Amino acid sequence: MSSPETARLIAGLPRKRIGAGVLFVDESDRALLVEPTYKPYWEIPGGVVEDRESPHAAAAREVREELGLTVFPGGLLVVDWVPPGLYPDDGVMFIYDGGILTTDRTDAIVLQTEELRGWSWCDDAEAAERLPAVLARRVAAARTARKVGIPMYLEDGVRISVSGR
Repeated sequence: MSSPETARLIAGLPRKRIGAGVLFVDESDRALLVEPTYKPYWEIPGGVVEDRESPHAAAAREVREELGLTVFPGGLLVVDWVPPGLYPDDGVMFIYDGGILTTDRTDAIVLQTEELRGWSWCDDAEAAERLPAVLARRVAAARTARKVGIPMYLEDGVRISVSGR
């Protein structure tokens, strides 16, 4: 296959939105949520994976930009395929383990005020109230994956058994 043929083939391949976030918890196992200035709902720290950026690198960059914290996210907790809906294309979302944020680390948070209004520790019930349903399911799955030590694959926030069990 020649280069122009390869280029045409590649140009015709589907593209996906990719996002990456980090689940941080406190000593009471509450999740850290952030309140964007440009959306009517809360999220976990994270955002869009830029062109030629890995999801893991994007998660670290977004935490640095949004919270002013330099972290190396831990293991993968969740991969979630999201169908078209709010956006015209489907996407793939990754959540990494941020571990426990102690008080000295949260005292160092410096919010990017152009993007974030605030942050809060939330238990499952509070998270379910503040997050859109699909993100609430994704965060709940990430919390479970963190506890059991096994990453989860989701579709639209619903766990899909990849082992047939």
